[in-house]
Amino acid sequence: MSTVLTHMTMSLDGFIADPTDGIDELFGWYGAGEVTLPTKVDQFEFNVDEASAELLRGYLDSSGALVCGRRLFDITNGWDDQHPMGAPVVVVTHHAPDDADTWPRTTFVDDVATGIAKAKEIAGDKNVVIASANIAAQALDLGLVDEVHVSLVPVLMGEGIPYFANLGSAPHRFGDPVVIPGKRATHLQYTVRRD
Repeated sequence: MSTVLTHMTMSLDGFIADPTDGIDELFGWYGAGEVTLPTKVDQFEFNVDEASAELLRGYLDSSGALVCGRRLFDITNGWDDQHPMGAPVVVVTHHAPDDADTWPRTTFVDDVATGIAKAKEIAGDKNVVIASANIAAQALDLGLVDEVHVSLVPVLMGEGIPYFANLGSAPHRFGDPVVIPGKRATHLQYTVRRD
């Protein structure tokens, strides 16, 4: 059965990007190690420590669909329809692009619940990964997230785009973390409590 999880790299003060969507301060751990890890797309690879490589291999092998919002889709140009995880992408947006039919590995839907349902259908027995902060927050509020993963980097941003903000049904509670120490990132994995 598919697990719905959200994974993001986050600063110690809770931000996943600077105010202009910059990620340079956060994503240094993807190039901070001695293990070269190819992705599912030739032009992307990671150079991480062994613990982080094992974590990333798990994501690459177990992910069946990725869910994001229109903003991330636009920033990345839809990863040219080839996300590094190799999984199809579901974009939650009220305004699909005019050329939506030219993206064969990308599906556009207009709400979070539909996006998660479509991603689960696409993923089959593999996992669904949410990659946008706003979509993750909405899905958490809707009770659609099974696990929250954070790659915590040792930097304070001061301001930026928060991982979780404006939660409508907080507090959300999690089980004890699985902690994976890495080089320039500590990886935390939490199961969402349903009680």
